[in-house]
Amino acid sequence: MGDDAAHRVHARLDVLLAERGMTLVDLSEKVGLSVVNLSVLKNDRAKAIRFSTLTAICDALDCTVGDLLEIRGGP
Repeated sequence: MGDDAAHRVHARLDVLLAERGMTLVDLSEKVGLSVVNLSVLKNDRAKAIRFSTLTAICDALDCTVGDLLEIRGGP
């Protein structure tokens, strides 16, 4: 099984942004990350994320890591 097949972590960034009436540009300004990097996370193309980035996103969106990330599918 390749790395992509084992990757079941899904970012719910699009849902959280919609619930808060925010855009990626708004979030980018709040957390100090580029729109491109946030887009990679939003579109599930990220292979890794720093704890400091998770913390900044969760602080800006007033959410927990569990609100932002979920595991999909089974083993």
